[in-house]
Amino acid sequence: MGMSGPCGNGTSHKMSGTQDAENRAIVEAFLRSQNTMTLSTCDESGWPQATPLFYIVDEDMRLYWVSSLSSAHSHQLAREPRAAVSIYRPTDDWKKICGVQMRGDVTRVVPKQKRKTITDVYCSRFNLGIFFRPIISRSALFYFIPSWIRYIDNERQFGYKFELILSGT
Repeated sequence: MGMSGPCGNGTSHKMSGTQDAENRAIVEAFLRSQNTMTLSTCDESGWPQATPLFYIVDEDMRLYWVSSLSSAHSHQLAREPRAAVSIYRPTDDWKKICGVQMRGDVTRVVPKQKRKTITDVYCSRFNLGIFFRPIISRSALFYFIPSWIRYIDNERQFGYKFELILSGT
């Protein structure tokens, strides 16, 4: 698996299985520590659109969220399931910038039992209570399957980054 160098020099090199597993664990922990992503899609004219959304993450780094089927990004994903996501830790200090950029595909969760299980976790994570249940029941549950992830962390070193190429997630 080719990877970018840790100092932003664009150097590709092979990582050991151990390093790859460590990097994956870093990304998984980061995804679990945050709660809001920016989903990027393209409209019919090719213009990008970015939408902030609450998400939850599973053990395969799939990101789940709830959206109305009438939203612009839901229409765009029905036409083109490829999307990009960014998630970052809020900060006012450039030395503390840390986040991920991802590319992948989006799919809807349709099976009722799976939808219920994931929706329960989602509602619990965001303390939505029973008030939002009727709204969520009328909404679609989507998930993003990352195929490429770039992790950046200026706290380690300015320009520190690594990339993961995922398959079969």
